[in-house]
Amino acid sequence: MNTRRSMVLGSTAAAVLGWPHAFAQAPAPVAGLRSIAVLQIELLDDQNNPATKAAQEIRLRDGLVQLREELRARGLYRVVDAGPTQALQEHLRAQQEFFYRCDDCAAQVGQQLGVDLVMTPWVQKVSELILNFNVQIFDVPAGKVIFSKSVDMRGNADESWTRAVRYLVRDMAEKRSNNPGYGQ
Repeated sequence: MNTRRSMVLGSTAAAVLGWPHAFAQAPAPVAGLRSIAVLQIELLDDQNNPATKAAQEIRLRDGLVQLREELRARGLYRVVDAGPTQALQEHLRAQQEFFYRCDDCAAQVGQQLGVDLVMTPWVQKVSELILNFNVQIFDVPAGKVIFSKSVDMRGNADESWTRAVRYLVRDMAEKRSNNPGYGQ
């Protein structure tokens, strides 16, 4: 069988077997992506357990790095460093308990960075067993929240945090492959 015929049969088999769906989930080119700043993960901790505070700080930091990297790797957004707005964020945090409750805070950060979107992530910790990982996306030009999503976590451990972030981003990517406007 010649090479050209093998390629045609291979691509026909891929179409029949549904492989194009896997190719459709590949990251889009960066140029066509909306820019997003992902802010620090906030913690709503009803327990405020001093014994878990140090580990919690590490999970918040690592979860943020993972969230940014997975959004970038999945090609959902062009992730922009929010570091240049650190002074502004600290100023706003001194006035607001939580960023996710302050649309104007997201707007100010987004305008200073010149991004399309600002993601505010937070974790609600009800107990050491029951937690929720949440994200909210504020559309800077539109001046409103356009997306929010929550994932339940069971157990306050490194693995449960890693799984929650991975699932949240994977689910966003899968839904975006079926609906290109999802989360935009």
